[in-house]
Amino acid sequence: MPWNRIEPDRLVLVLGGEDLLADRAVERLGRLAREEHPDLDFARLDAAEADRDAIANAASGSLFADYTVVVVAQAEKANADFLDGALAYVAAPSPDAMVVFRHAGGRGAKKLLDALRAARAAEADASVIRSDRDKEAFAKAEFRREARGVDERAIRGLVEAVGSDLRELASAAHQLMADTTGPVTAEVVDRYYGGRLETTSFKVADAAVSGQAGQALRLARHALGAGIDPVPMIGALAGRLRTLAKVGGALAAGLNPAKDLGMASWQVDQARRALRNWDGAGLGRAILAVAQADAQVKGLGGASSKTARHYAVERAIIAVARASKT
Repeated sequence: MPWNRIEPDRLVLVLGGEDLLADRAVERLGRLAREEHPDLDFARLDAAEADRDAIANAASGSLFADYTVVVVAQAEKANADFLDGALAYVAAPSPDAMVVFRHAGGRGAKKLLDALRAARAAEADASVIRSDRDKEAFAKAEFRREARGVDERAIRGLVEAVGSDLRELASAAHQLMADTTGPVTAEVVDRYYGGRLETTSFKVADAAVSGQAGQALRLARHALGAGIDPVPMIGALAGRLRTLAKVGGALAAGLNPAKDLGMASWQVDQARRALRNWDGAGLGRAILAVAQADAQVKGLGGASSKTARHYAVERAIIAVARASKT
């Protein structure tokens, strides 16, 4: 069954190596389960490390919830002790819990796969998307979910520009929707990604945020030389910093960013890793520097020449990289 049509069940198998689709399948299952059971418990297990009784204990819930969702990561790497317990649980699952097994594919833990299928577990397909045709269908669905119009040439251009990684494709689609209004056309995509070789605004932003000033500058100069407009490059920097600020603030307040801010779990995990190299003061300095650069690349303050706009990008990259603790 496609990942976006999977429904809650006592046993669910999310099978395939496309982490973005697997994450979304799990998020969908959790959201649907919470609609039916607002006070549910939620637990995560790692099959490579958990013990024999981990699933049974997690699925038993607590005194304060009548339903439990258990997500088992790395099912294909299940250790022998955990595997025995998992097989026993699959043979007699609790009616008051949903256990979701994430399996990246292959023959690892084949006994568990066979047992889940014999038990008629619901199965979500999270296979790696390789063909451009399937990537185009995925990108169209991203725009459709947000009720935004997009033409066929724009979809093809976006896949050609950023289609090597599904996460990056999704991020690029949402960045375009955030930065523009009205239908997304081929001209819009070309303005943001025209002349793009292997460099992307997002790679520049990732390098800068991780403190790699030299790498970020090399990527930026290559991208600018290939014709990428400075505006989306600064937009990508600002987007990364906004995500860090949102996730950092939510964590500091004891909130769950994925649940309380409606963010995808992969975005939260990515931000958590990046936040190890940031503190509040540094993040504030970086945000101010990017805000200044945003005004400059848009021609404010007299910085309207091509050279001035490019220098504004470089100054922002250096400021962001220096503001991190890397």
